[in-house]
Amino acid sequence: MTILAMAAIALAIGSVFVGSRTIAPHAIVDALVSPHGGDDALVVWHSRLPRAVIALCAGGCLGMAGALMQSLTRNALAEPGTLGINSGAAAGVVCALLQGNATIETYVWFSFAGSALAAVLVHRLGRAHEAGHNPVRLVLAGAGVSVTLGSFTTLGILAGPQSVFSGMRSWATGSLEGRGWDVVPILLASLIAGALACLYLAGSLNSTTLGAEMGRSLGVNIPLTWGLTNVTIIVLAGAATAAIGPVGFVGLAAPHMARYLGGTDHRWLLSLSGLFAMVVLLLADIGGRLVVAPNEIGAGIMSALIGAPFFIALVRRGKVSGL
Repeated sequence: MTILAMAAIALAIGSVFVGSRTIAPHAIVDALVSPHGGDDALVVWHSRLPRAVIALCAGGCLGMAGALMQSLTRNALAEPGTLGINSGAAAGVVCALLQGNATIETYVWFSFAGSALAAVLVHRLGRAHEAGHNPVRLVLAGAGVSVTLGSFTTLGILAGPQSVFSGMRSWATGSLEGRGWDVVPILLASLIAGALACLYLAGSLNSTTLGAEMGRSLGVNIPLTWGLTNVTIIVLAGAATAAIGPVGFVGLAAPHMARYLGGTDHRWLLSLSGLFAMVVLLLADIGGRLVVAPNEIGAGIMSALIGAPFFIALVRRGKVSGL
């Protein structure tokens, strides 16, 4: 875990040295030491440095949200994107933009509301007559909710004013470009709250992943555990999606990497998933800036290019019915 944390920090530092504007390494070091040292310092402190911090926070949120969702549904394909959470958050942001609320401090609450709506719809549709334990049905419900909310989002963009399209253009690709320090407090607060909730839920999730009946026999309050886990997923995924847009596959791949390295104990799984997601998101962001430099590709697109082969391999291995 220490090595993984150091890798995430090293990538975050490295991302400060990458950008559309060419700045000599020694000039970046000078800018970090002297925040008021000129144009280079302005770029470093108000663009690249907050971008690195946001990638760390958003990656941690998405990784833990993905691990929680996979454990909650006992479904290896579950993540905020496949179960409709990202689509709900996107629909919420469009609603905010249609009302003229274009700042992160405002539309993050719309994102939370959209995530909550999507979570409730998916779980109610997926439960049907089997008490919520049919993973395939949950994935199908997530696909249906995602399509429905995605259609609403598209309609809002096309029917709304030009400002809505402009506001959604970079956000919808899952980009960290243009994000500043105003995004950090909300993301950091959500990450800390989610991490504390994960710490509290770890023991209960270890029992509930064995099945609801086994969990009850071990003294776990199943409704409370499910409720708190859902709220935590909404907080983590909603904040990350509001801040950087719908980034797919990060929340899917990171828990599987963590499970391979540290096993299924949630006391390790949740924290490792967050760290792996930080590394994946930073790699996607840095790669997106290097591939078509001096232009860039959104981190959401790059993470999809990285994660799609992983997703296909997972399906081919038959990891659909559970963990």
